[in-house]
Order: sequence, then structure tokens, then C-alpha cells
Amino acid sequence: MRLRELAAPDHLPALDKAFALARPAAGLGPDQPPPRILLLYGSLRDCSFSRLAVEEAARLLQFFGAETRIFDPSDLPLPDQVEGDDHPAVHELREHALWSEGMVWCSPERHGQISGIMKTQIDHLPLQMRGMRPTQGRTLAVMQVSGGSQSFNAVNSLRLLGRWMRMFTIPNQSSVAMAYKEFDEDGRMRASSYYERIVDVMEELVRFTVLMRPHAVQLVDRYSERKEAGLPVGNESSFSLPLNRYFMRQRREPVGRTSR
Repeated sequence: MRLRELAAPDHLPALDKAFALARPAAGLGPDQPPPRILLLYGSLRDCSFSRLAVEEAARLLQFFGAETRIFDPSDLPLPDQVEGDDHPAVHELREHALWSEGMVWCSPERHGQISGIMKTQIDHLPLQMRGMRPTQGRTLAVMQVSGGSQSFNAVNSLRLLGRWMRMFTIPNQSSVAMAYKEFDEDGRMRASSYYERIVDVMEELVRFTVLMRPHAVQLVDRYSERKEAGLPVGNESSFSLPLNRYFMRQRREPVGRTSR
């Protein structure tokens, strides 16, 4: 499994739990089973600040009651490098995407844009696969880390990509400037306004994921797809029905394991 193990998942030294909601989505909809969130990062450096930021986000998501998986892209091939995308890393990434209800994308800013590693992962997620859609209808939170002053180039690009992938990108976002100053020698994020923003973003992601659960199928039910599939509108023939059965099956039979 190409999933990173999350060290000390319950250790949150920068979080003041007196002000943290353990169930931020309470009252918005059914928060059981736990929301399933896939986290992607965009650097292979040993000290990857996008990975460290994603790990902090995963710890917070677990504190808020979600299940998390952090995908390790270290052996992911370039798009079109392997004929038919027949590579175990590609297959696994897509299975984790199908498992998820929401995602977190975090990229370093490089030359004013997202990194190639980040784009490669997104490029390996097709809009349609075996009649299923690995990204459509999922929620998405976007984050970036920068080596210099604060910028929003990477998160803006991730928002564009999320829209293209038919995802519901939440309003809040995180941009960590001079990231090398924000993490200690153990790779943990220091208490700061940047950390607090990540807390805000993960709270919001859980809320929107739970809020959309009862409506996700209907929100992505499209006229053009019903017409292409030859499914006229009716009580038993709506295009939403096979999609609904798929989503319910995914909730009962999640793929693989989590990083909890």
C-alpha cells in the first residue's frame, strides 16, 4: 500500500483544544460513518513541507472524526509513460480516490505554479473510469506552502483543477509563507496564524463533506449524461439511481485500509 503512516496522530501540540470542536459537522447531517478524506502532497524531498502540512491536516481531520489516507507518490510514473496506465501506483491512487468522499491537495509553489508531482497525481485521476467517477461530487480543500512571501498562485491553480475535475472546492484555503520557519526540528508545525488557518480549513472541509452527503448524487446528476446513457427521467430510470447504488456500496465496502 502506497500510504504514508501518520506519526503521533493524536499529538496536537499547537491546537488549543479548549476552542476546538470535536464534531464540527454536528447537526448538519449524518457524520457516521466517518467522512473519508484522501490527502495528496506535491514534493518528494526528505523534508517536504507540503507533506508535513498534509500530515498536520490529517491529524486535525482525525481529531474532527474523519478517516484519512495520505498517498505516497514516490513511484508514480508520468502520465502516458506506461501504456494503458497499467502501473500499480496509478491503480492504487485511483482506488483511494474512489474510496474518498473528500480530498485535500497541498502543493509547494514552484515558479509561480503547482509542482509537477502535484499535477502528475491529478492527471492520473480520470473523469470517468469503469463507469465510475473518482473525483466528481467530492469535496476539496486546497493548500500551498511557499519558500518566500505569502502567495496564492498554487491554491488558485488547484481551485481551477478542482473545478475541472467536477469537485466542490470549499471557500476557505491555506497558504503557508516561508514554510521552513513554521515547522520545528521534529517536523511539527508551530502554533501560529498559519496553523490556525489549517485548523479552520479542515473544520470547514468536514462540515461541507457531511453537509453534502445526502445530496452528492443529485448535485452531479446531469442531463447530458442521462441522455448519453439512454436513461430517460422516471422513478426507476433516472441516471442518479445507478450512481446512488455506487455511492452506497462504497460506504459499505471501503477499499483497503486507512492511515488512522
